[in-house]
Amino acid sequence: MANIKSQKKRIITSENARIANKAKKSRIATEIRKFREQIKANDLTTAETTLREVVSLIDRARLDNVYHANTASRKKAGLARELSSAKDAAK
Repeated sequence: MANIKSQKKRIITSENARIANKAKKSRIATEIRKFREQIKANDLTTAETTLREVVSLIDRARLDNVYHANTASRKKAGLARELSSAKDAAK
């Protein structure tokens, strides 16, 4: 345990940030799971709207420094690729 007052505060704020970041990542993971289920069910119109929501969540998490910029871009591109290939398969 830290003895310095500023370090004690840093421990508390770090823990609060960790909990908040975990909640944001969990929400994104849940929405991604819903998106993939919609693609599996071939419900592409709903998947498109869900993709917009997921991209918005990822962008917000990026601004809050939950994700690195490249990680956020990679996630968004991968999800867009999944939707695109599902649309191609549906044709």
